[in-house]
Amino acid sequence: MPIPSPTIDLTDRVALVTGAASGIGRAAARRYAEAGARVMCADIDADGAKQTSESILADGGNAASLGLDVTDESAVEKSLIQTIDALGGFDILFNNAGVGGDDYQQTIEVNQNGVYYGLKHGATLLAERGGGAIVNTASIAGLQGLVSPLSDHSEGGPASMTEGGGIAYIASKHAVVGMTAQFAISYAKLGVRVNAVAPGYIETPMTSLLREDLQVQHEYEQLHPMGRLGQADEIATAAVFLSSDAASFITGHTLPVDGGYSCR
Repeated sequence: MPIPSPTIDLTDRVALVTGAASGIGRAAARRYAEAGARVMCADIDADGAKQTSESILADGGNAASLGLDVTDESAVEKSLIQTIDALGGFDILFNNAGVGGDDYQQTIEVNQNGVYYGLKHGATLLAERGGGAIVNTASIAGLQGLVSPLSDHSEGGPASMTEGGGIAYIASKHAVVGMTAQFAISYAKLGVRVNAVAPGYIETPMTSLLREDLQVQHEYEQLHPMGRLGQADEIATAAVFLSSDAASFITGHTLPVDGGYSCR
């Protein structure tokens, strides 16, 4: 059953969404558009970002797209200006691009540094323009250590979560939570709110591996007290809320959207 979208009005706002080619990013771009925002869909997968923007346009929304490697600081800064040039403004940044790969350095570059570049340049520009909102995608892995049934079904065992991309993912998402708090404090009086969403395990391309085996999928589902995996639309809806005037007194908060995972 489709997740109902709350009544939030973002008319006359412009949102830049990174990682918009698929998963949470694509769902969020569409949710922002449904709320009335003009949306810049950015992703290293430029074709995928274009497909997202075209789907918004086909539904009567207003969107554009661009290719963006968030590990390139100058490209991140440029994307903000491109958003203003293409859509006439910049009010919201959803710092969402992320990876869950096997490479330590690449995971840190995308998940931590990519978010930092968005915060650094996005918060500065929003402050100059009179204020706005930034939402970062953290994770339950940024709030605590991860329980991963997948490690019990692999040759790597516990090492799969303490080496390479596994530990880099946890470290980078903890960094996102910390950066969210610090930028919120630093920019609060300049009219810029900074929050984060912390998804549990969500049905996206990033979690496709754990869903290849029904037994493994069931074990992941049972990590969540609600007994299921989350949907990308559920994360997107939370991000749109945090970006809106409905969350006008919320800043520096990392909101778990995790079916109860983090309160066990």
